[in-house]
Amino acid sequence: MRVRFWGTRGSIATPGPGTNHFGGNTSCVELTTDKGDLLIFDCGTGAHPLAVELASQGKKSIHSSILLGHTHWDHIQGFPFFTTAFKQGNSVAIYGPEGSRGSLHDVLAGQMEFTYFPIELNQLPAEITYHDLTEGIHKVGGVRVATQFLHHPAMTLGYRIEADGVAVVYLVDHEPFSEQLWRADAAPGRIESILHEGDRRHAKFMADADLVIHDAQYTPEEYASKKTWGHSTYEYVVDIAAAAGVKRVALTHHDPDHNDRFVAEMEHRARERALQLGATLDVFCAYEGCELVLAPRLALKPFVTPDPFQASVAQRSFRILVVDDEPDIRMMAVLALKQDQHTVTEASSGPEALRMIDEQMPDLVVMEFKMPGMDGIQVVKALRAKPETARLPIIMLTAMADEAHTRAGFAAGVTDYVAKPFSIPQLTARVRACLARTAVG
Repeated sequence: MRVRFWGTRGSIATPGPGTNHFGGNTSCVELTTDKGDLLIFDCGTGAHPLAVELASQGKKSIHSSILLGHTHWDHIQGFPFFTTAFKQGNSVAIYGPEGSRGSLHDVLAGQMEFTYFPIELNQLPAEITYHDLTEGIHKVGGVRVATQFLHHPAMTLGYRIEADGVAVVYLVDHEPFSEQLWRADAAPGRIESILHEGDRRHAKFMADADLVIHDAQYTPEEYASKKTWGHSTYEYVVDIAAAAGVKRVALTHHDPDHNDRFVAEMEHRARERALQLGATLDVFCAYEGCELVLAPRLALKPFVTPDPFQASVAQRSFRILVVDDEPDIRMMAVLALKQDQHTVTEASSGPEALRMIDEQMPDLVVMEFKMPGMDGIQVVKALRAKPETARLPIIMLTAMADEAHTRAGFAAGVTDYVAKPFSIPQLTARVRACLARTAVG
């Protein structure tokens, strides 16, 4: 298997003398299997030089699959310049997460309207197909592909590729679920010691991979002012990859404000971090033109999803109950979820929420942790004690994201946590991801 990096920059392309080594093109990574399957992770501006290289190979036809993590602009802005799609006889299969505001076709067509681009999407002569994915196991060409939602202010998928006796995992963009990675009462460095279920699920998804390509846009010092923006620090990536037994990590999605010297220093600090942990992890910052050839292993254990079948949530409206004693927070959550086409009701206290759930079962509950009288944990325990609400998805909103409260919530049966302050896109993306894992088909 061969992996080559064509774009490693995040947010916006930054060509110039300060980014010559690590590159200025936005995200695009080529993966070619031994049998000739061509998979392309994201379609940032790096997709243009990739297309030029593909054309130079003189093949009669090119069949490619583009796996989009999500449809933020820096991940799709290279598609209008992906000239492989301009040749009849070629085919391009485009995959991306379902549950976003628009279909893959509509999003890509939007940036190719005549206002912005001289050629419309429907005028491209190649055969282009679109495939919405949720979490699960899929077949892309001859390749086994596992998908899992990431933590980002948009519906975002991570991809795990298993072929040729190796596993490659692409995790761009992603933010830690919790500021604290490890439980205080457990030895750090092991998956079972991870505090938040979301971070633990993330580690399991990359477990034992030969190569993990992971968003590491920030330093730990920068992250304090960048929370809820949907990106990781190199420290988080090294720690969680080491716990997962990953062989090699490529840090990518470099911040547009980080020049080559800054990224090189981040690479040095990341390697020092791995040494401090005593890990055999090979860590480097991805750079344009970097090419890796991955040799097969004797034994590769396939990734297995916790729930093999996942219901589609695309174009579906769900009934959601928002519970919070603060009117402003409740109003913000209600408006956000209504804009996402859900039917939303609201309660201002725990007892009122329990009464409303008895009257009409919602598909999901978004609830404040700290409320007077009956707090969120007490409500969760009451719901879990009844067979009809034992599996009702509950997302807890809280400003108390310390270990004690986090563990108490998960122990009581909370499905997920969203820490305050949160952004509207962050909340709606987490709700959609939760519904995709729990909704009945």
